[in-house]
Amino acid sequence: MTQRRSTSLGPGRMLGILGHPVAHSASPAMHNAAFAAQGMHALYGAFDVPPPQLEKAIAGIRTLGLLGVNVTIPHKEAVMAYLDEVAPTARQVGAVNTIVNRGGRLIGYNTDGWGFLLSLEERGVRVAGRSAVVLGAGGAARAVALHLGMAGAGRLTIINRSRSRAEFLAADLARAKNPVRAEVADPGSEEARAALSEAGLVVNCTPLGMDPDTESTPLEDVGLLPADAVVYDTIYRPLETRLLREARRRGLITINGVAMLVHQGACAWEYWFGRRGPVDVMRAAALAALEERP
Repeated sequence: MTQRRSTSLGPGRMLGILGHPVAHSASPAMHNAAFAAQGMHALYGAFDVPPPQLEKAIAGIRTLGLLGVNVTIPHKEAVMAYLDEVAPTARQVGAVNTIVNRGGRLIGYNTDGWGFLLSLEERGVRVAGRSAVVLGAGGAARAVALHLGMAGAGRLTIINRSRSRAEFLAADLARAKNPVRAEVADPGSEEARAALSEAGLVVNCTPLGMDPDTESTPLEDVGLLPADAVVYDTIYRPLETRLLREARRRGLITINGVAMLVHQGACAWEYWFGRRGPVDVMRAAALAALEERP
């Protein structure tokens, strides 16, 4: 009698992403392509977890023996309460996007800022000494601003529609273990115009311009920016937002959110497998997945 080979992945070889909704995520395609390219017997899935079920989902990581997961909207902050340990940088950012299961002990990390800096390095963009403007004051803005400060950015300005929220973020950054000094400006103000006119890097961390509202933009006049400015949009759906399109037409360097998506995912591998994920493979798979979906 011929024995059939088991198709079970075994413990510690299943990973995934927790979010709500999460069907649109390019992460499964990105990571599974990387596993195949590396000859790894592993599988990465998407788990739609409504907020009331988050605690049970985290317990399920232990029960099912998952090696780890990524975490996306709306769980990045709430998930911290259910973990055994949160790494210092993730604690400073105030959000977790990567969880590692070490023998039933769940440890949370944040690779967003690390991935963001690597994506700039990939394009030859030097952060140290460069004046930067961050548009927005939410979770993505917090990770980006913190890491810009840690990388030695010069003047750092946060522009946000809610000034109180921007001030709260700036105060938090100043109290961080590695303090970051950030100025605050209202959109359209003289302070904002002055910061933009000197900016070597502008990063959009707001949802303005995201599909389906693709004609929205967080910056109405890219003409304020210097000719050598870099414009980075953390949005990757669409691949070219109105902000990036207008910046490109002015001849500015533009970077879309796929860069951060891919590099933060590759950095997650460092915690799961002890090595960086294959960036080129992951980028190609992410782009293909994004282009397939309307």
